[in-house]
Amino acid sequence: MTESQVSGAPAPEEIRFRLGVRQCVPTLLLMTVCVWSGTVLRAVTGVGRPVFDVWTLVLWIMLVVSVVSPFGITLTPSAARVRDLRRRTIPWASVQSVRVEQVMGGRVVALYEAGGRRTRLRAPVTGFLQRDRGFEEKFHVIGQWWLAHRGTDWVPVPPPPGGGTTAWRRR
Repeated sequence: MTESQVSGAPAPEEIRFRLGVRQCVPTLLLMTVCVWSGTVLRAVTGVGRPVFDVWTLVLWIMLVVSVVSPFGITLTPSAARVRDLRRRTIPWASVQSVRVEQVMGGRVVALYEAGGRRTRLRAPVTGFLQRDRGFEEKFHVIGQWWLAHRGTDWVPVPPPPGGGTTAWRRR
């Protein structure tokens, strides 16, 4: 439940979820240690292996992207604006369900669309090094926001043929 619902104030026009500082810092520290240890090891040994240089470059890019990119989701009355490596707007009328999925020992929120597309959100997320005590509450806020804003003409669309959740495809 959001604060405005508790206090009786009008509902907000938008709700935004991003990774918290406590979720970003451990991952950034781990990546920084990997990058610096690789750079120092290469400098000390004097060995310049092309594969090693590529991984060092990849780790540097990941470090910069994770600091600069505002991954997350903004809930608006008409759509969910997802900010990932690319930005997408998903109209609430096309969302068929909001679910929690297990991914590499953590849990993420996923939006399933009528066309069979599944979008895993970067925030909220909880798991090793990215613990979020408010994950369940945020998941329920997203689900309630979808139910409230999907429209009166919304109708469920059966999943693509093939059965089960494996039939939904990721794009």
